Amino acid sequence: MNELPNLPEQGAQPAPGQGAPQVPPAAPRSGLFETLRQPLPAAVSVLAVLLVAHMWSTHSRINSMRADVARMLQKDEQVAAETSALAREVSEQSKQLQVKVGVLESRQQEAQSQQAALEQLYQDLSKNRDEWALSEIEQVLSTASQQLQLAGNVQGALIALSNADRSLSRSDKPQFITIRRAIAHDMEKLKALPAVDLAGVALRLDNVIAEVDSLPLLSDEKPLLPAPPAPRAKARKNAPAPAPAQPLTLGQRMTDTWRAWSTEMWDDIRQLVRVRSVETPEALMLSPTESYFVRENLKLRLLNARLALLSRNESAFRDDLNTAQTMLLKYFDTRARSTQAAQSALRQVQANNLTIEMPTLADSLNAVRNYKAK
Repeated sequence: MNELPNLPEQGAQPAPGQGAPQVPPAAPRSGLFETLRQPLPAAVSVLAVLLVAHMWSTHSRINSMRADVARMLQKDEQVAAETSALAREVSEQSKQLQVKVGVLESRQQEAQSQQAALEQLYQDLSKNRDEWALSEIEQVLSTASQQLQLAGNVQGALIALSNADRSLSRSDKPQFITIRRAIAHDMEKLKALPAVDLAGVALRLDNVIAEVDSLPLLSDEKPLLPAPPAPRAKARKNAPAPAPAQPLTLGQRMTDTWRAWSTEMWDDIRQLVRVRSVETPEALMLSPTESYFVRENLKLRLLNARLALLSRNESAFRDDLNTAQTMLLKYFDTRARSTQAAQSALRQVQANNLTIEMPTLADSLNAVRNYKAK
């Protein structure tokens, strides 16, 4: 509302120090004042009515908004309750799922640990199996190499290499190709060697050793027994009936008697005295004990030659056989067929060549040891 200007009250004294107020020129008061005071109550009424209407409308709107808000809050509370229940259910399900996931994770970890343990165990078993197989192959090859160098056992070395290659072929691993290649190379070297019938030579020596006891010695010479007389009576029985004999004269009878007596005497003398040419007279004077040791020494020489044969010792083999031949010539009767057969067998044995350089199995052994060292 418009405020009226404050007019100075009548009889008011001017403040000290101020000059006399200036009075504006007088205006016609009655017309303006009346004009201003007439619409004032109506405007106030209208404003009051408008204010009341506005307040009522505002109040109704506020009530309506409150009701809407209350409904919305109620719906929100219901939704919140439902959401809370759903959240609790979801939370419970989530907890259950977490528990299940935890159990599954633990089982998965346990399964993974078991799988890793099984894989490690399989690798260890596979590795140990390969190591055992390689150790066995190394031992077999080492033994075969020793026999090859000491006894010249080529067939045994070939069998050992063949068994080793067959054992490696069962595993079918590409890492064993180098070892199998070395084994094949060693087998080719052994197969290229010239063949020596060691078993046949050793068998001939065994036969000679077995016949030593039956070979005649020079000191075993015995006189020949006289031939038994012819069975005259039996011959006479089987013979046809002869013609009647004429009576012998005295001279004929004496001649027949002398001839029979001289023949019998010559046979006896021939049994008592025998003339032979012997280069070693001491061989004829051996006692039975010395004869036994001569035979045993000959056996020992032949056994040493057999050992030298199996060990590929060429010099010892030749020396023992030469000594055996010398003993046969010196102490045994070389006119006997058994002695001649023994000498012939020893000459055939001496004709064999044992000077063959045996290869080694170093390539195969080095391949196996290098693989084990990895």
